[in-house]
This record gives sequence, structure tokens and C-alpha cells, in this order.
Amino acid sequence: MPLKQLILATSIATAIGLASSSANSEDAASLATFQVMTADTALALAQETLESCRAGGYQIAVAVVDRFGQTQVVIRDRFAGPHTVPTATAKAWTAVSFRGETLELDTLISDGDLDGSIRGIPGALFLGGGLPVMSAGSIVGGVGVSGAPEPSIDDDCARAGIDAISDRLEF
Repeated sequence: MPLKQLILATSIATAIGLASSSANSEDAASLATFQVMTADTALALAQETLESCRAGGYQIAVAVVDRFGQTQVVIRDRFAGPHTVPTATAKAWTAVSFRGETLELDTLISDGDLDGSIRGIPGALFLGGGLPVMSAGSIVGGVGVSGAPEPSIDDDCARAGIDAISDRLEF
């Protein structure tokens, strides 16, 4: 399903869920259950992502956020620029907040398939290098990379980091 349709479907499903949950509030559960990455898994993701970029000769920063966009881990390689930490963090936050890959979101905005005004949302950064981290169909976190010469390379490094720890994400 294309990302634009996924965002629309998620919004509609959320609205329907809110409407039905308020209509049946006495039947609704009082607590929600969800999965999050452990600190060890988040750290392993950051380290694998960093190593992937190093193997390509790139000095980067990598940020891992939880499913709510809160920072769990940030690692900056010694020669990565000073802008890379906040940029990587913003990419990871954006991937979680918008439930999609920032490279794809950037393309949808550039092509006019998503309203470009979302670029003005505080904290959002629509450049390649931010990916949601999924487990059993649910977002459990996000990873963002900054510092390679192209956003597509940042994206490749983030993807390699997720692939390297994919066995930890299955449940």
C-alpha cells in the first residue's frame, strides 16, 4: 500500500476507533499494551547502523527513538559534523511520527502527493535517512542517520542497521 494511502487509512481507522471507543467506553479496556525496544536492542541498532556507514567510509551520527519519538540512543562518530546529531534525531522522530520512511515522505512531498506545508511542523525533517522500526506489524521505534553525502546513503545505512538486528525484532 503506498504511503499516502497508508497515512489516510491510518487516520480514518484512528477516527473510527476513537468514535467507537467513546461510544462503548464501558466496554473498553482501561490500559493499552504495546511493545518497545529494550535499551540493549536500541543500542545494538545504533551500533550496527554506525558500523554500516563506517564500512562505506562515512562518518555519521545515528539516533534511535522509541515508538513515541523519545530518544533512546545517539552515537556520533568522531568526525561527523556538529549538525548530524540533531538531524539524525529529527529524522528518527519524523519516521515514527509520520509512520513512514523519510526518503519516501520527501519524494511524496516533492511530487505533490503530500501537502508540502507539513515541512513546517516543528521537529519534522523530511530527508532520507529516517526509518520506522517495525515488529509484528507495529512500530516499536525509529532510527535516523545523518552525515553521509546523500540522504539515500543515510537511508541505506539505517536499513542495514535494522536488517542486522532483525532477529531481535521478531516476536
